[in-house]
Amino acid sequence: MTLAFIGIGNVGFSLANNLEKNGYEIIVAHNDIKSETVKGALSKNPNFKVDSIQNAIDKADIVFLATPFSANESILKLLDFKGKILVDCTNPVGPGISHGLKSTISGAEKVQELAPSAKVIKAFTIYGFENFKNSEYPNYNVKPVMLVAGNDSTSKSKLKPLVNDLGFQMKDTGNLDQALHLEHMTLLWVKMVRRDGHRPNFVWGYLER
Repeated sequence: MTLAFIGIGNVGFSLANNLEKNGYEIIVAHNDIKSETVKGALSKNPNFKVDSIQNAIDKADIVFLATPFSANESILKLLDFKGKILVDCTNPVGPGISHGLKSTISGAEKVQELAPSAKVIKAFTIYGFENFKNSEYPNYNVKPVMLVAGNDSTSKSKLKPLVNDLGFQMKDTGNLDQALHLEHMTLLWVKMVRRDGHRPNFVWGYLER
């Protein structure tokens, strides 16, 4: 399976690197293949391929969006996803680690508005990149949960094997409007770690009786 990554910073690289180790073909989607970001990613994993954003989308089975949220509009409005899955890993963060859209709508719903030709799934946002780099918690008999949201159930089922390969238990929370609550979980994690000094090596679990 071929995966394209729009954005290859801490979150994007951590996900792409582990997925490449699991046998997926990774395309770094960037319109400046000589950018420092691309060079940095290739220096850490030379198995990545690089292509322009639209070409990468055309070649990919699933596309990941891992850019700063503020860049989404300028990037997405130029692209045609042709009905492909777009995994939204971005978070709208405002002043004081608040919700950047004032909780009136989720960032993922805005992504869907900006990319109407995509099937958007919110995923890989409830933790910092540290847990995408290493998801192992060997002292427990459950995997960390990865909560996802999206309007298309078939697309979510296609994402599940990737979530499993990354070491998470996937839990479908419902339609894309649920992404607002996932984004608030991200803000909770970020405030605990980035603001209040909590160690980043903690995750949420899903226990069902």
